[in-house]
Amino acid sequence: MARYAALLRGINLGRTRKVPMADLRALLDRLGYRDVWTVLNSGNAVFTGDDMEPADLEKELEAALAAEFAMDVPCLVRTADEMRATVADNPLGQIATNGSRLMAHFLSVPPEPAVLAAHDPVELDPERVRVGDRVIYQWCPDGLVAAPPVGDFVAKHLGVTVTTRNWNTVTKLGDLLDS
Repeated sequence: MARYAALLRGINLGRTRKVPMADLRALLDRLGYRDVWTVLNSGNAVFTGDDMEPADLEKELEAALAAEFAMDVPCLVRTADEMRATVADNPLGQIATNGSRLMAHFLSVPPEPAVLAAHDPVELDPERVRVGDRVIYQWCPDGLVAAPPVGDFVAKHLGVTVTTRNWNTVTKLGDLLDS
């Protein structure tokens, strides 16, 4: 048995693409997952299941969401160990003083090294952006709207799916994975 975090991209951000969290929990239950919890209303879930590759879980969840809600919802899945590493490896912890303004941009796959070298997101804000393992950390002291658009830049130039969570959400997911 293993614990996982699922990060759904682009749901519940406006009037469209609604996925009620109670319905998401019910869907995960029907898929056979246990100890299902959702966090906030923005597409975060933790659950226990058989040991599987996160990429296989992503495909399963995306197919189930398409069947259930008739929409394409990209999913990124992290194991409990991967989420722990994301938290432990935070290179901006010394300067980031507000968890709602520290962002973790989760990447679907590691970017190709040559593409990353040609389009390094750190250059957008060298003091406040760092690249980790399938995550880019961004400190936004004046808020995300005032910060360089790292997530959009990465999706466009690195050719990966990106979904962003603030640090409060990341650590809450980590706590739930450990409970």
